[in-house]
This record gives sequence, structure tokens and C-alpha cells, in this order.
Amino acid sequence: MLAGVSVTWYTWLEQGRPINASDDVLHALARALRLDDAQRHHLLTLAARTTAGSLTTLHEVDEAPDALVRLITSMEPAPSYVLGPRWEFLAWNQSQARLYPGIEALDGPERNLLWAMFAEPGARALIVDWPVQARRIMAEFRAGTAALRADAQVVALVERLRVASPEFAEWWPQADVAQFQTRLRTYQHPRAGALVFEYQQLTPSEWPALRVVCQLAVPGDDSAERLAAWRDIA
Repeated sequence: MLAGVSVTWYTWLEQGRPINASDDVLHALARALRLDDAQRHHLLTLAARTTAGSLTTLHEVDEAPDALVRLITSMEPAPSYVLGPRWEFLAWNQSQARLYPGIEALDGPERNLLWAMFAEPGARALIVDWPVQARRIMAEFRAGTAALRADAQVVALVERLRVASPEFAEWWPQADVAQFQTRLRTYQHPRAGALVFEYQQLTPSEWPALRVVCQLAVPGDDSAERLAAWRDIA
């Protein structure tokens, strides 16, 4: 009633029947269901009529563009990396490799941020308040890859994580979605000690399917310097 649609039509929508849901109706449903911005965007993405061919063309990226590699290199000593459309690691700078040395050992489909977060013991041990951070990353991944929800590589990644991580298997069916938010992330590094960085993300206008993630130094904190000093003595 609040959205101005019939019970029958709404039932068909929930059942996934091939009905024509206009943007106006979807926005009305979002208001009635009190969806936040991330949930509203997710709803509209799920309802979008995009051909498989156009999605494949947009999201097939094998390596980071040279300009983005040079960008994250210039961000030293801030740990930085480039993510592909399925959240695969495409490139990272030396500070990121010092922060999480395990990134250089990842290969194939496991060279992925979601896989590292949930299936790599080294990453789990590194991140303070891991459950909070992991669940947030999962919600952002679901929202960020909604257009690729039927993609074979994304489906395979999710299924492998269901087996590899009990937490992932428990949380994924809850269908949380979230937009990226700048936040502090704290690490317990085995050599550099307690580290804190401001977690920030950029979307290049020329390559909108990619993400540049930078972990900025917090004013008054020496985490970046201590991480860089570890390089000198390693």
C-alpha cells in the first residue's frame, strides 16, 4: 500500500517473474521498505536490464593500467593496491607488500581481496577486529559486484569461500550490502607492531570497473614510517 502497487504485482516481483518494474516503482518500494542508499542502489542494480555481452566487455581486465601502477607507486609510503572488477588484486606497491607479505604468494583465483580476507590465516591474524572488518568487506563486495552476480568467476569464488570459511558460509546468505566508507583500520604487524591507517578508495573515471585502495597515514601517527623502517632492516 505504501508503495502504491498491488499485492499480486509485488508477489510476482518477489517470485522473480518477468514483470516490468519501472524505476519509479522501484524507488517507491525502496522508500516503503526504508532502504538506505546502498540497499536502494543494490535494488536498482539487480533490476537493471544489462546484456551479458556488455558486462563481459566492461569487466574483462587482466592487468592494472600503467597509469594506475604509477599512481600507487607515487603513494609510497602509504600501502596501496588496485582491485579488478571481481576484487582481484591487479597491482600493489611495496608498502602494501610489507604490510601484508602474503599478497605476493597469492595466485590465480586466490589473488583476491575477499579470498585473502576470509581464507588466508595471515590476513586474519594481521587485522585487528577482524570480524567487523571482514563482514564490512563482504557487504561492500556484494554491493560492488551486483552486476556480476551471475558471472562464472564470481559464483566460483563465492562457492569456494563457503567451503573455506565458516564465517563466510554463515554471513553470506544474510545478503548484507554496504557502500564504501572511509574508516580507520588497525593492524598488528609481526615486525612493525601496531599500525593504523585511514582506509580510502578511489574509482578512476577512465576505468570505472577498477578500484584504487590507499591506506593513508593518520596525522600524528608514525605507522607509515615504522612500516617503511622495517623495509630498511629486513
